[in-house]
Amino acid sequence: MEEEINLANDGATSRDIFDWNYVLWEVRLTLLAAGFFIYLGVFLLAHWLSSWISASYCALSAKEKVFWNIGFTRGVFGVQSCVAGLWALLIDPVFQADKVYSQQNWSWFHCLIAAGFFLLENIFVHVSNIVFRTFDVFLVVHHLLSFGGLLGLITNIKSGHYLPLMGLLLEMITPSSCISKVLLKTGYANTLFWKANHWVHVHIEHCRMVITYHMWWVCISNWNDVVENLGLPYFIILFMGLSTLTLILNPYWTYISTQWLFDPVDRNFPHTAVKNRSSGKLNGEMFQKKRI
Repeated sequence: MEEEINLANDGATSRDIFDWNYVLWEVRLTLLAAGFFIYLGVFLLAHWLSSWISASYCALSAKEKVFWNIGFTRGVFGVQSCVAGLWALLIDPVFQADKVYSQQNWSWFHCLIAAGFFLLENIFVHVSNIVFRTFDVFLVVHHLLSFGGLLGLITNIKSGHYLPLMGLLLEMITPSSCISKVLLKTGYANTLFWKANHWVHVHIEHCRMVITYHMWWVCISNWNDVVENLGLPYFIILFMGLSTLTLILNPYWTYISTQWLFDPVDRNFPHTAVKNRSSGKLNGEMFQKKRI
């Protein structure tokens, strides 16, 4: 009897986590800010842990350290997005029954936290472009459209959450991407584990394309309802984002990932990547010296 009461209390507690009045602006903005600072904390934690653990990280330039920590931050966000997206796609009965108008408290929570993450990402991208004098047009377009889509969800509280959650599911690529880049930077790009992880990475790139087609199917089969539910400005952003992903970003990133499998060189830092790839023992020696 006591066990049943405890289980009931645990279920109520898990529901209470998402039990907010999302109609209120202050609630939506608070959770957006929470997402921003949570993932800023992940970024800083990645820097602190990497500085303490990895000699290879300490040998990187400032720009490479920033990209390393952003990769970890994206990887953590990818885990959250994958759980939320798969739950909506495969399990939640409300989203299974209605893919246009349905909302859930838990989906509000995840979408608002994700909006905070993409706000942080946009700041990272633009500041790093200014400081390091770089410009990745694909990344800039991706993050602007992602944040724009979630911002439309925040301002239009009647819009359904299924399509935004499928958009979050596309971030499932980031954990394997993070692992690949860290192993590459630490000189382990020729190991079996790196190759297995990157095979998974390429496979997930193809899964992302399938999910994008699924989003098109939902939009086309419910065209009038989707336009009415989202509102014209938000629908235009969604249409632009889906079109860009389908025609440009997904094919390009799939090509780059496949190429990377056979030639493991970081395209952002090709010379450093080649150096690390051929000096795995040096990284190991540096790590041993640091421990001493």
